[in-house]
This record gives sequence, structure tokens and C-alpha cells, in this order.
Amino acid sequence: MRKIAIYGKGGIGKSTTTQNTVAGLAEMGRTVMVVGCDPKADSTRLLLGGLSQKTVLDTLRTEGEDVELDDIRKMGFSKSICVESGGPEPGVGCAGRGIITSINLLEQLGAYADSQSLDYVFYDVLGDVVCGGFAMPIREGKAQEIYIVVSGEMMAMYAANNICKGIVKFAEAGGVRLGGVICNSRKVDNEAEMIDAFAKKLGTQMIHFVPRDNMVQRAEINRKTVIEYEPTHSQADEYRTLAKKIEDNKMHVIPQPMHTDELEKLLIEYGLAG
Repeated sequence: MRKIAIYGKGGIGKSTTTQNTVAGLAEMGRTVMVVGCDPKADSTRLLLGGLSQKTVLDTLRTEGEDVELDDIRKMGFSKSICVESGGPEPGVGCAGRGIITSINLLEQLGAYADSQSLDYVFYDVLGDVVCGGFAMPIREGKAQEIYIVVSGEMMAMYAANNICKGIVKFAEAGGVRLGGVICNSRKVDNEAEMIDAFAKKLGTQMIHFVPRDNMVQRAEINRKTVIEYEPTHSQADEYRTLAKKIEDNKMHVIPQPMHTDELEKLLIEYGLAG
């Protein structure tokens, strides 16, 4: 079983990218569990056709400790298994602790040793690595591979560089490695070339460049992944390609984060800052 976490700047398209990639793997016959690690609990809605899913924390609040595995997971597109960690009530508590609680409960209930023989577990993690809870998948070895969703925008690259610093911090103790960066295009000038150069500077690869296409938004409005909504569309093939590249990926590295001035030089070189 491969344990993969998807990180990236808030709003970069992590959840969309994760769910469409999972759809591609599930379509290939792989058994995949997705654990949403965002208090908004929107990491599985496309796989579930927009159905609302009771989160782990909500279930614990209403059911107490008497929880069974089927209380906190639902079957989604092509037999993907969907779990949402959820978060505390607004204004109360730390959202990161919800991730810790959820993953610990999944382990206690045997979700990872399920008879279904999981091929993959994907963690869709909120934003930057800024607190213990959100860093948990990499801090305690829950995830073995990290993929960072990025675009050619400065703050997306800045966040990706910071995430790499977090990976370096926990690499030795937890064994976590970076599998690559996924460019979720925003149609920035020289974007593919810039992200390819950015990845090389980090010592990794741009595993795939996902072009911007309105089909993604149309599928989301219809509460589906692109692969389910319009399986013959070229954008569906992009996600299938990404899924296959992740499946075949053998490049797992401890990244080499850049200094801020080095990152700014890269942005200037590719025309973003001037």
C-alpha cells in the first residue's frame, strides 16, 4: 500500500487534483482510500457525487466512542473509499488536531488493514505545513510520498518551497520523500518551463503539467470528477496520465529548498516579476 499526501497553497486546486487523480487510479482498478484533512470537508464531494459525508469529528461528537468503520467512510466513484476528518466547531479548538484524531481512529478501527487490500491511501491536506496537526501525515510517517500542487504564481511557489522545508525536517525520522510537483496551470507566462526549472532546483521533477480547462469547473458544478462527468474529454486524459505517472514514479527524494532570493531570481528569469 502506498501512502500519499497532497500538499500545496490554499486555493491551488489540491482537492480537485487529488479527486481526479484518484478517479484515474480507481478507473485502472486500484483500490484507493481518500482521507480529507480539511475542516471544510470537501475533499471527497466529487467522488461522492456531491453527497454530504458525516465527518469523523462530527460522528465522534454525536456517537461518542462507539464508532464503527462504516460510520465514517463512504464508497465513491469506482469503489473509491472516502473519509472526511472534519474540524472543530467554528471558533473552538485546533483544526489540525482533527487530523490527528481521525487518522488515529482509522488505525484503531483497522481501516489500513482492511480485507479490501488497499493499493493507495491519499491524504488531501489543507494549505502549508504550519502546525503540528497538518504536518502529521509527514511527521509521523503516515504518508510516504508527498506531491505538491503548484502553479506559476509567486505565492504558490513560495508555499511549495516552504512545504519542502517541512519535508526535509521530517525526512530522516519519518522516511517521507517528495515524489514531485504537479503544475495546476493558471496560464501564467512561461509556466511549464518555470515550474520545470523550479522542480529541478528543488532536486525533484514536475511529474505532470495539468492544463487549465473550463471542463474542470463544469464537472465540479455537476458534482463529479472530469473522468466521471466527461470521460472522453482531453482533460480526463490529463488526469489519467497524472495517475499513471504517479503509479509508475520511482523518483522519491529529500528536496533541497531554495533561499527566498534564489526563488525570486527564478521568477525574474522567467518573466513573472518583470
